[in-house]
Amino acid sequence: MNKDHIPIVYQDDHVIVAVKPNGLLSVPGRAPEHKDCLISRIQQTRPEALTVHRLDCETSGLVVLACNKESQRELSRQFHDREIQKRYIAVVDGVLENDEGEVNLPLIGDWPNRPKQMVDFERGKPSQTFYNVLSRSNNTTRVSLTPITGRSHQLRVHMLSLGHAILGDSLYASDNVLAKSPRMLLHASELGFKHPSTEEFCVYQYPAEF
Repeated sequence: MNKDHIPIVYQDDHVIVAVKPNGLLSVPGRAPEHKDCLISRIQQTRPEALTVHRLDCETSGLVVLACNKESQRELSRQFHDREIQKRYIAVVDGVLENDEGEVNLPLIGDWPNRPKQMVDFERGKPSQTFYNVLSRSNNTTRVSLTPITGRSHQLRVHMLSLGHAILGDSLYASDNVLAKSPRMLLHASELGFKHPSTEEFCVYQYPAEF
């Protein structure tokens, strides 16, 4: 996906569903060189757009933005109450043995190694991910990931905990796994939510470009 192009999957007076390219921040960073981001680009044509949630810079895929405070509040509530439907596609190193499974490991910030996260059974927050194998080839596995919780770096750390880091992951993959892809192979392919105005449950999809 061209980093300069932001596909819009759906938009109306209440919500915008956009596709964030890999390598673009969701919101501006502190440094001047990190001002370019998804929300600032969307606001060039929709200045009323408001952030609801984020994807990691290295992750591509579907993001919903609100167009007014009421919609932002309702969508944020749905994320908080885990009413959002989310699905990701990833390619991980090695061959996952089981066709499907669950990872249930508590996560917390690894402060000496920020922004990394780590598993911590004493202080970590509950974190749950379901996975389904889509295909296996060339000592890699393509998986569908369904996060129940939305912790920072959850999918990346959970896959790593199984011994199968995501290809191209600059934070958690070993050097040889990092070298297997020029980008991190993690994409938010499906996003479903209750429309804040019509209350209809809408599901949007956008395929991974890997």
